[in-house]
Amino acid sequence: MIFPPHRRLRLAVVLFSCTSLTACVVGPDYHAPPSVDTGRGWTQAAAGASAPADLTHWWSTLGDPELERLVDTALAQNLDIRQAAARIDEARALRDRAAGQQLPAVSAGASVNRRRQSENGPLPVGSIPGLDASQTIYDAGFDAAWEVDLFGANRRALEGASARLQATQAEAQGVHMRIAAEVARTWFEATGAREELLTQQATVATLQQTLDLMRSRAALGDVSRADVDAANERWAAANATLPGIAARQRGAVLGLGVLLGAPPERELKLLDTAAPTHVLPALPVGERADILRRRPDVLAAERRLAASTADIGVATAELFPKLSIGAGGGFQALSPGDWFDSSSTRYSILPLISWRLFDGGRVRAEIRAREAAQRQAALGYEQAVLAALGDAERALGDYNAGLDTLTRRQAALDASRRSFGHAEARFAAGDITRIELLAAQRLLHEAETANLRARTTAAVQM
Repeated sequence: MIFPPHRRLRLAVVLFSCTSLTACVVGPDYHAPPSVDTGRGWTQAAAGASAPADLTHWWSTLGDPELERLVDTALAQNLDIRQAAARIDEARALRDRAAGQQLPAVSAGASVNRRRQSENGPLPVGSIPGLDASQTIYDAGFDAAWEVDLFGANRRALEGASARLQATQAEAQGVHMRIAAEVARTWFEATGAREELLTQQATVATLQQTLDLMRSRAALGDVSRADVDAANERWAAANATLPGIAARQRGAVLGLGVLLGAPPERELKLLDTAAPTHVLPALPVGERADILRRRPDVLAAERRLAASTADIGVATAELFPKLSIGAGGGFQALSPGDWFDSSSTRYSILPLISWRLFDGGRVRAEIRAREAAQRQAALGYEQAVLAALGDAERALGDYNAGLDTLTRRQAALDASRRSFGHAEARFAAGDITRIELLAAQRLLHEAETANLRARTTAAVQM
């Protein structure tokens, strides 16, 4: 389609004038929320670690290849993570849709229309010389429509969609962190239960030997029946704990299968897999404010606040006039030979201004609703900050308590080992009986079990 020079100049002036009006953007501009009071420091010492560290792949620092395999597999296949990725795709598509609203919509088409007009209708076709009642109209062209973003409604909508995409990405990062932590915790529970089961089985074997000796001595009259029953009670109590420990181990391994996005039984082979003794490090938490830069929930809350602020601008723009520009052009002829001739060209330009003058207060009510939503988002951000600090304080306290308990249990285990060594020496010298040696061995196994439970608890709280 070719416009005459004077019409092309007029069209350019109109379009420039319209686009120059789009510099006005209504609604509040977003500013980062004021800092939330995070206090002056941790209420507990951070176990000797004050500098922040890169915790992106923290599980790889534990030197456990099986744990690395499990976490890597979960991050690639876990269904929660895949759903989070799908939510990112959805948010990105909505952002792209908002961006597309700023551009003209153009459509093209072509048609061949065979029609007959009534000779007795309002147009006296039959009495007009040279005008046939039957006609074939050949038409090809395009139509374009563009709503000029005079007051920034589309730009605010794009701001909001972009902020929501960023919030969704932060939430997805939180899902990654949560799944990695759940895999590690479940692995620690599984391996801890396995080691505890082996130690408890050794305790049961020791008590079985003690019971057999007591029965033999009772047959000789050296001990009473009450002594045999007491030994039997200790053996039965210890033996009764084995199914529960085995069930905990199996349940943890079945949970690993689900976390890996697979049937629960996928990792049952891990029931017989031993793990290295994990050296539990001090947490490199850094300053309290550093936690805000690492918490995806806080980042997502801040981005949702930005989106709510942009929504106010979208609603406010409805108070002002809207300018739409429609344009069309193409070729129309009654003969195929004349279809694309220059004399068959057609075009139209239709600027349209619309302004909602009365709507019963609906727009202003919508603005108030968006402002209330922004206040909710601001409070939600503050709540997320405080909740993050509370979670961090509790987690740090629990982990420090776990490490302290483990240190004390280790001291008790070391003492029990020394005591058992003394008992072995005394038994070899004939100073104590075998039953007394087995009693010392039972106490050693109990100390080992308590130490294993303390290690598992501390690892799960890491």
